[in-house]
Amino acid sequence: MNKKIAWVTDTAALLDEKFIQDNQIYVLPLNIVFEEEVLRETVDMTHDEFYDKLRTTKTHPKTSQPVIGEVVTLYKSLKQQGYACAIAIHTSQHLSGTYLSAFTAAEQAQFEVYPIDSKIGSYPMMKMIELGQQLEREGVEPAQIVEKINELADHSELSFIPASLSQLHKSGRVSGTQAFLSNLLNIKVVISFDNGKVVMKEKVRAIAKAKAYVENLLNNDLESHIIPEVAVIHCNNEVGAINWKTTLERTYPLMTFQVLPLSACVGVHAGEGTLGLSWVRQPEPIAQKQQEKELVTI
Repeated sequence: MNKKIAWVTDTAALLDEKFIQDNQIYVLPLNIVFEEEVLRETVDMTHDEFYDKLRTTKTHPKTSQPVIGEVVTLYKSLKQQGYACAIAIHTSQHLSGTYLSAFTAAEQAQFEVYPIDSKIGSYPMMKMIELGQQLEREGVEPAQIVEKINELADHSELSFIPASLSQLHKSGRVSGTQAFLSNLLNIKVVISFDNGKVVMKEKVRAIAKAKAYVENLLNNDLESHIIPEVAVIHCNNEVGAINWKTTLERTYPLMTFQVLPLSACVGVHAGEGTLGLSWVRQPEPIAQKQQEKELVTI
């Protein structure tokens, strides 16, 4: 008899409400700290309210992981509901302590939990949940499901273009001089996830060149992997994301694109107006598929 698995994540994935309800996902909200006020993402404020507050606040907000007591309470509740275990997919441990806290909370709740470091955020986390639930329906045991999800994490990409370096400066990520010169010279940076760490990939003049750089990263992956879908991600810049999506659909007519907002926690650091792309490579390279096809033909 297969174990009844509870699926847990955090708001770094920023799943829409329909997906959460249809797939019975338990979501732990990340916190945004405005001076003395702690607000839970998607619970205590909408994204519109967050960006309104971000524009007017004098002190730049900070972000923090869910309170461990809330995680323990959730795990105890899942145990009482009859779940045998939980698979908890969290944002990169280099950005948040949520993943590591899951181990402590599971021990305190005396509940079996399989924490997963997604090494990323946003769209790929949703794809990990989709894969895991598909494997669950097929009767795969939790440990093997976790193994497959970890493989998917290694095939996930996310690159974004902060609207300006002003927010990164306020967050302490870049110096005031760098931010000033960037805004003065219209310099854009491209930031990507590399094995869970956020790294600066490129500096270019103008948003068009930054987009071209990100698209080139996608093209490089397309040379050796199948990528059926790409998410155009944004921080309160839906119009910009839709426009980019329209352009990409003309360039890649066989690929599916969708527009997704990024977590407000990303907005704290990257700023309103940020744009990016995210995708998941199919684990099996095209070259290997072609080789197998030739062997079958022979």
